[in-house]
Amino acid sequence: MAVFPVFLSIVFVVRDQSIQIESLLAEAEARVSSLVSDYELIIVDNASEDESVAILKKLTGEQGLPNLQVYALTKDVDADTAAWVGLENALGDFVAVIDPLADDIGFLPEMLDSAVSGADVVFATNEQRAPQNLAYRMAYSAFNRLYTWFNGIHLAKEAPQYRVLSKRVVNFILQHPQPAVTYRHLPATGGFARVNLNYSAMPKSVQKKRLRESIDRGIRLLVSTTNAPMRLVTSLSLFGAVANVIYSIYVIAIGLVKTDVAPGWVSLSLQQSGMFFLISLVLLVLGEYILQMASLSNEGPLYHVGQEFTSARMTRREKLNIEEVAAALAVTSALDREHVA
Repeated sequence: MAVFPVFLSIVFVVRDQSIQIESLLAEAEARVSSLVSDYELIIVDNASEDESVAILKKLTGEQGLPNLQVYALTKDVDADTAAWVGLENALGDFVAVIDPLADDIGFLPEMLDSAVSGADVVFATNEQRAPQNLAYRMAYSAFNRLYTWFNGIHLAKEAPQYRVLSKRVVNFILQHPQPAVTYRHLPATGGFARVNLNYSAMPKSVQKKRLRESIDRGIRLLVSTTNAPMRLVTSLSLFGAVANVIYSIYVIAIGLVKTDVAPGWVSLSLQQSGMFFLISLVLLVLGEYILQMASLSNEGPLYHVGQEFTSARMTRREKLNIEEVAAALAVTSALDREHVA
């Protein structure tokens, strides 16, 4: 396997994986250490309630794994926000975001090859997915259709969570006011050189998605990444206004043409039900939009790092020490030769 002459940062988001975390990181370290010239593993613990943080502390000790950066969050956040914690603290030329239970780290060489060849953004889609219940699949399909309609990209297929980004893309996302929100779609819509790859691998674990949290996250993405919801509000308002004008003309025409007009109970009921339906729909969309805008402007940071610790062993420092010692020995040897001469 070819060694890529780059500094690679790998971001793992974990939660309540104390049983698997040590073996997952050991496998990652073994694969990556022979893949690139330098690397770091950034682990974001998403407010685990088990012994994950204690195990991670042990792994950063003298007898643990090298090149670990650990960020332990104080509260559970969505996967994109947790991934951004690692991304904004990454130092590498390229940053890979990997779900250790769903994504295959063995496919990373193909992704890195595309990145080194000139792609700023490399996405990888696993053709094998963990099974979900019917309600989740229906909501998932509806969200992706809406997002494609609003933004022109299929988020799940064209911007999956398994990705490799260049430092240039990370710096671009950092310029946005809410990078943790826009991180998911900006690499696909920012105009960077992009490659989408597919692979097939069985996920290490079946992760059941929580429908309510997924719906909240989907609404948040929809209203925060496009102005389409407000366009929908204005379109519905315009439609309601035009419908009212047409109905008024209809009523006037009936009054002029017909002499035996029956009591207008049916027409009045249809008008009231139709208008109230449109008003309710407008208020629903407008309320969601205003709620999201208020949350972005009023709430505090989306996450808080409660603990942060680093490996006692860093291969970059070890390499620097070796180079410094070699240089010092070379200088000493040269001085000795001059003294003898």
